[in-house]
Amino acid sequence: MSGHEQTIRIFEHPGAGRRKAKATPKGRVIDPQAAHEIETLLGSRPRRRDLLIEYLHLIQDTCKQISAVHLAALADEMKLAFSEVFETATFYAHFDVVKEGDPAIPPLTIRVCDSLTCAMLGAERLLAQLQETAGPGVRVVRAPCVGRCDTAPVAEVGHNFVDHANVQNVLETVRRDDTHAHVPQYVEYEEYVARGGYQLLQRLRSGALATEDLLKALDDASLRGLGGAGFPTGRKWRSVLSVPGPRLMAINGDEGEPGTFKDRYYLERDPHRFLEGTLIGAHVVEAPDVYIYIRDEYPAVREILAREIDKLPPGGPVLHLRRGAGAYICGEESSLLESIEGKRGYPRHKPPYPFQVGLFGRPTLINNVETLFWVRDIVEQGAHWWKGHGRNDRVGLRSYSVSGRVKQPGVKLAPAGVTIRELIDEFCGGMADGHTLRAYLPGGASGGILPAAMDDIPLDFGTLEKYGCFIGSAAVVILSDQDDIKQAALNLMRFFEDESCGQCTPCRVGTQKAALLMSQDDWDQDLLGELSQAMRDASICGLGQAASNPLTSVIRYFTELFPARERAQ
Repeated sequence: MSGHEQTIRIFEHPGAGRRKAKATPKGRVIDPQAAHEIETLLGSRPRRRDLLIEYLHLIQDTCKQISAVHLAALADEMKLAFSEVFETATFYAHFDVVKEGDPAIPPLTIRVCDSLTCAMLGAERLLAQLQETAGPGVRVVRAPCVGRCDTAPVAEVGHNFVDHANVQNVLETVRRDDTHAHVPQYVEYEEYVARGGYQLLQRLRSGALATEDLLKALDDASLRGLGGAGFPTGRKWRSVLSVPGPRLMAINGDEGEPGTFKDRYYLERDPHRFLEGTLIGAHVVEAPDVYIYIRDEYPAVREILAREIDKLPPGGPVLHLRRGAGAYICGEESSLLESIEGKRGYPRHKPPYPFQVGLFGRPTLINNVETLFWVRDIVEQGAHWWKGHGRNDRVGLRSYSVSGRVKQPGVKLAPAGVTIRELIDEFCGGMADGHTLRAYLPGGASGGILPAAMDDIPLDFGTLEKYGCFIGSAAVVILSDQDDIKQAALNLMRFFEDESCGQCTPCRVGTQKAALLMSQDDWDQDLLGELSQAMRDASICGLGQAASNPLTSVIRYFTELFPARERAQ
């Protein structure tokens, strides 16, 4: 028994014989040294529950792990139950919680992305080689999509990303101890203002531009949410306004969908265009506070935003930067709110909807990063400018995140409604040498898989649903004749299995069972069909509801992979 445990008082019960209580601690004992370290680390920061995840990051960044004694000390310092702190810390993948008696975690971690595009380009081999050669003091683990699919395969050394990773350049990065995020060049505040930035916001705040006129411009342009749901932006802002305040605003910068990296692309290049759109939205719905939630895999973005927010002139809403911790589910809007509040990212049941009861119980406007990025251009240049773009009877622009077997992957700003063939040939330089188009994902991991024969479908909201697919955030992954379609679908299902929050049985068990069935050489199509239907019908949120889309697409469109089925027909 340790010294501090020996100081626990032993209470005596009244009554005959005055028997002594058993001399064992009741509850968790706080280690004095750990308590001092946590108190020092937090300093003068407020001890609010909604800052719990931020403080867990402080511990993780400082100690490279989170020990049980530090968790207990943090709970005591914040006046929270240990169970509340423990369940939050263990929910998120980027918190390395070391339980009592467990060995310490090595000081450096290398994460190798194993999501679809990286897997196609050799991630499994890279992972195995690094695990063999990294040496002592280095931990090598798998990681889900890190949002750099255009430079696959990717490894993360500390917080520094190695693009087009191989054993040599990753180990060289380790040798140089180059573990910090690299911030690219971007348009800073002074340059943005010199180019006319924030004039639209000033016109709105001064009354020179009426709120209704701004909303009408968004309505006329038919701007829709570009995070995936596609809800009309102007209508969403009006919905929030219709609910009595006080109101709040939250920004969803947690683009964890495999294949998606457009938000990172824009934030690392022109952050103030996004910030101006954010401040405009906050002004319209009269939100005094805005919470900007950025995924932990984007350290350079967080650094850029922290720098540039400090340069903004006083006045207007308070912008709070919040850091995700490795949980794909937090891209779902209600899970995002739970995480901002310092909790596990469990989806909420709806109704009520966030515009009615959102962050901290207040009506909340939630927008995706890219949606806000386009607000200034649409209002200044007019709805006709936005609607002047588009193909195949669609309107507007779309930022397609393209990765896989093309010569020039990356974010492609193209007319909404381009077909996959047009996107590949006109914007990506064609297929990679030696590769022929076999299949493509039109909307990321959950958007389904379509064969090359269906290369003439306009890529936009509402055009893919009848095929069992959707555009989502326009994450397009190109597969070729050299790729295994069934293995691609299995990779996606394993991603969903790993990222399921576990709150509801259809998703938690369904993704696990689906991955098990799909790992067999011969798929039980009837059973997989029943399982997929149950997941769609009964899962709480979109993760479980859409997780089976790649699976059902493969069964529906790639019949050549199931010869027994062809013979039966």
